[in-house]
Amino acid sequence: MLTTDQVREAARRLHQAEREVKQIRPMTVSHSDMGMLDAYAIQMAWLDLKFAEGRRVIGHKIGLTSRAMQVAMRIDEPDFGTLLDDMRFEPQEDIRAAQFLDPRIEVELAFVLREDLVEPAGSELTLEQVLLATDYVAPSLEIIAARSHRVDPETGLPRRVFDTIADNAASAGILLGSARIPPQDTDLRWVSALLYRNGIIEETGVAAGVLDHPARGIIWLARKLKGFGQVLRAGEIVLSGSFTRPVEVRSGDEFRADFGAFGAVDCHFS
Repeated sequence: MLTTDQVREAARRLHQAEREVKQIRPMTVSHSDMGMLDAYAIQMAWLDLKFAEGRRVIGHKIGLTSRAMQVAMRIDEPDFGTLLDDMRFEPQEDIRAAQFLDPRIEVELAFVLREDLVEPAGSELTLEQVLLATDYVAPSLEIIAARSHRVDPETGLPRRVFDTIADNAASAGILLGSARIPPQDTDLRWVSALLYRNGIIEETGVAAGVLDHPARGIIWLARKLKGFGQVLRAGEIVLSGSFTRPVEVRSGDEFRADFGAFGAVDCHFS
């Protein structure tokens, strides 16, 4: 376990990297014995720095929901991060690519909660309970960014999952489409999307790629947050996990995620 001082210093470095838009070395290079609890402790300490600046929570994101990504990162469960108010962008908004470090974009479904969602004592949440607690589901895009290098420039060591978790699961921005998908009237597994960059299709996917049903990640998240003394709150946005591979974002790029009958999400990066 890292010491309290080590956790705070790691959070400070990540915060500084974001503010200066300059990547740092992966934490695991200097803390090779760092584990999952250390990574989440750093994430929470980083959030404290954000709260001190006046930021507020608007939701959560779930990452690493595909089996392929879990195998690649050598873990057997997803990860999570927190969405803050300054991460929300509007479709058609001109977003400055240079404000992000190594930005990528992913296609997801966003659940907007109507009521608090808490795992019952002694039992697990069900899909039906998650859908009942959801006001609506919206097509969405997530901007991910990495405050640490993918490969350490000095040692050649790759970034590990603990680095990503410490880095708020690489969450940097969200965009929600205007469509409101009724969660109980739609088989969300079959919601699909086509992701275009500058008019060229880059990725396609179907929501069943997220744990066989995008709401399953929310069940996992409610249980995980309970262990940290947290609850999914009414009004919060929960990004349920990407069902496409991340696509690189460059200055001048135009993106369109076409969800067919469920609308589209557009954005431009200057």
